[in-house]
Amino acid sequence: MARYVNAAAHRGSRSPLVIDISRLGRRPGSMMTVEETVPSPVRMGVELIAVAEGAPLELNLRLESVSEGVLVTGTVWAPTTGECARCLTPITGEVEIDLTELFAYPDSTTEETTEADEIPRVSRDRGGEGVDLEQSIVDAVGLVLPFSPVCGPDCQGLCPECGVRLADAEPGHHHEQIDPRWAKLAQLREQSAGDDS
Repeated sequence: MARYVNAAAHRGSRSPLVIDISRLGRRPGSMMTVEETVPSPVRMGVELIAVAEGAPLELNLRLESVSEGVLVTGTVWAPTTGECARCLTPITGEVEIDLTELFAYPDSTTEETTEADEIPRVSRDRGGEGVDLEQSIVDAVGLVLPFSPVCGPDCQGLCPECGVRLADAEPGHHHEQIDPRWAKLAQLREQSAGDDS
């Protein structure tokens, strides 16, 4: 699966999407739930629409210890902001993703037989063990958001001549267009009409 930008590696502080699993234990079947709202540590999305950095991410997750690691399942909801691809009007919305991700334990067979970009790893630091959901959520959000969001299915966009939003323009808005091959002839006609007066 394609991975979108990972900004976690460039920051010194711990992401709010790193979940401490110290109390989960490694016994298969052990489970814990996470239901909380945290700020998005980075902008997540595509060029025209995204979850803004600092926007609330509502986590409703279940973390379960399995033989090879920690299985994280659940949903993540967040508000989105962006602009219409047709008329550039600001738009808002929301995104909800279903998350299913296995984090491999250190020294597990899964860790030894896969690359880190295939299956994420349970991390260890001075605070204990944790799973960093940031990249998984960034990837999932990037996959569900439209590359060309619109403010409405009937959005007409902008006038190609003057740039006015067609929804705000007067009925029948148009511009006289002369074929460039005839433009010189039109100029001559205007000149001759001016000479006749």
